[in-house]
Amino acid sequence: MNRILIVGALAVAAATQAFAADLPPPMAPPPRAPAAYIPVAPAWSWTGFYIGLNAGYGFGNSTWTAPGFTTGSFDVNGGMAGGTLGANYQFGQFVVGLEGDYDWQNIRGASNNAAVCISCDTASSWVATVRGRAGYAWDRVLFYGTAGGAFTDIKASFGALPWQSSTQAGWTAGAGLEGAITDNWTAKVEYLYADFGNVSCNAASCFGTATVSLKENMVRAGINYKFGF
Repeated sequence: MNRILIVGALAVAAATQAFAADLPPPMAPPPRAPAAYIPVAPAWSWTGFYIGLNAGYGFGNSTWTAPGFTTGSFDVNGGMAGGTLGANYQFGQFVVGLEGDYDWQNIRGASNNAAVCISCDTASSWVATVRGRAGYAWDRVLFYGTAGGAFTDIKASFGALPWQSSTQAGWTAGAGLEGAITDNWTAKVEYLYADFGNVSCNAASCFGTATVSLKENMVRAGINYKFGF
């Protein structure tokens, strides 16, 4: 009986192998289509040197003080325009840099104080700043703060007397928003506050030497051309 079962099993195995040999080979899976190539634009970088132009408006106040009188604070204001030079370095989303600018300006104001019965005039024809910048970038948009040194000429005139001019150093601080409009061009708006302290005006008057102060706000728009590293 066992012999019969063994012989039967061998016969079934042989028949199965013969049937399998007669079957066609399995078909290979169809080749996969190559994945479509989607170009990825390179990330914008704020790193690089830049030059630019700016224009805006300056407004602030001046005070004359001398033995026996003071004008109190009076307004000065006028337009401005000039050039900019700077450099940025970006790491991650943080941007640091250094910027300098020189602007022609025509700010002027006067006080006709009744105590002196004559006009005290303050003016300035140029302003320059050298500032550090630090900000946070969302790709092509940069929010930044800035602070540094500021320089100007403070011109003072007592009545019809000739202007006396003195170059004065001070400090400045502010903030701005800048955005890339092409791969190389950026546009910005910014606000700066500058305090130039006091200068002396040796006015030929009965009041002697006067101390003249100037504080200025600057609102400017600019456009820069960036050279990448």
